[in-house]
Amino acid sequence: MILHCSTIFTGALDIQSPAPTWLVAVRAAESKKASDTLVLDLRGITSFTDFFVISTGANPRQVQAISDEVGLQLKQQAGELPFSIEGYNQAEWVLADYGDLLVHIFSPKAREYYSLERLWRSAKTVEIPPE
Repeated sequence: MILHCSTIFTGALDIQSPAPTWLVAVRAAESKKASDTLVLDLRGITSFTDFFVISTGANPRQVQAISDEVGLQLKQQAGELPFSIEGYNQAEWVLADYGDLLVHIFSPKAREYYSLERLWRSAKTVEIPPE
């Protein structure tokens, strides 16, 4: 098992910390060619979750492939399993609930229609670091 780690330089010791779950989800989505991936920081805005990862798949098969890869990588790299997954069979909007992380994978039409970025416009957009 390979863990993605970030290094914190403390002066005396270098401490390795695992990548945040939202970043694992982003990298998994990117590996399946998701487009328009966005991370919203909802801490202090709502109590039901801390982060949204929002991505778009070009067609139902890609939406499902992105969802599958996100689930696999979160399980392998972070030991995370979803509490629930909604919309997988229809593949217009897949919602995977990981507690402090909600992963939304949309078709282009559903992404435009539901416009979560507009709905949660008071949330901070998290900068996704380059690989």
